[in-house]
Amino acid sequence: MNVDPRDPVAVAQALIACPSVTPEEGGALALLEGLLRPLGFEVHRPVFSAEGTPDVENLFARRGEGEAFVFAGHTDVVPPGDVGRWRRGPFSGEIVGGELFGRGAVDMKGAIACMVAAVARNPSLKTPLAFLITGDEEGPAVNGTRALLEWAVARGDRFSACLLGEPTNPEALGDAVKVGRRGSLSGTVTIRGVQGHVAYPQLADNPIRKLPGALAALLDEPLDRGTEHFQPSNLEIVGLESGAGAFNVIPGEGRVRFNIRYNDRHTAQELMALVAARLDAAIGPAAYQLAFEPPNGDAFLTPPGPLVELVSEAIEAETGRRPELSTSGGTSDARFIKAHCPVVEFGLVGRTMHQVDERVAVEDLERLTRVYERILERVARL
Repeated sequence: MNVDPRDPVAVAQALIACPSVTPEEGGALALLEGLLRPLGFEVHRPVFSAEGTPDVENLFARRGEGEAFVFAGHTDVVPPGDVGRWRRGPFSGEIVGGELFGRGAVDMKGAIACMVAAVARNPSLKTPLAFLITGDEEGPAVNGTRALLEWAVARGDRFSACLLGEPTNPEALGDAVKVGRRGSLSGTVTIRGVQGHVAYPQLADNPIRKLPGALAALLDEPLDRGTEHFQPSNLEIVGLESGAGAFNVIPGEGRVRFNIRYNDRHTAQELMALVAARLDAAIGPAAYQLAFEPPNGDAFLTPPGPLVELVSEAIEAETGRRPELSTSGGTSDARFIKAHCPVVEFGLVGRTMHQVDERVAVEDLERLTRVYERILERVARL
């Protein structure tokens, strides 16, 4: 496919046409390699593996010597769901009414297209640059950005700063820059009892009687009141399970599943200890078992400073909006990047991400490209 790398709409259409449903590469990384090599980038496509997870192909491209400014993102997308519900094919890349349709248009092939176009439009740029693109952001996130960073650092690459192109804007381009993300921790409380006949409760021990105490321990006391840059940490119950399949049977155990989205006042390990202490006090340590999923990354913050100001200035100059410095929303691969260099996130409007008829305004692709161009012009300050 002959695609002009300076045209973000054409690049986005070509990327959307690649069925790169996680963890499949789908041709998306091959397309990017074909666009970046003529722009002077050395391109690598390492595949990483880990037990219990699918192999994932990634892309790392760089040009210039020294610490590189990094554009980061992912070409994998979530499944399209019921294709028959889409007004246009999820991998068609059709433009209708000034909007580009397709899975990944917003999250986040559109932003990657803008990154490529911004670099292609500035052939005389001397700043060392890198592209860090994974195929594992929508999946387990084991063989993607984290592994790719370790691989790059092991071969001697270093980074000055990173711009991640996740869709950060709630309503209009220029609304918000992500300067941090909350941590995420999931766990299960299993309350064990003794199964028995409901007509003979003295021979059983109903674990459901202890559930109210466990729920109160988890929910009643706020975890904190928030910080300057983060909203209060929040614990939500996401599942209650019990029952032995019949009305005349007292169940032998009950389960409470929960997720905590937490700010930078906590770490995952501290929250694990806090939850256990609350349950101990409420129902006793012998009454339950507590298990946590592998932590998904602690909260982090890129504080106001040169990188945040540089990106904010570029956004305001192009859109007329001074972006909010936000830490809301879920997790992103920024949680891995922040260990290697300062990172902020700015991309497209996220209203339709993961939805049927995911789409982006064609005008926004051009405007985001110009924002990225302005950022590249300012990068030498860092």
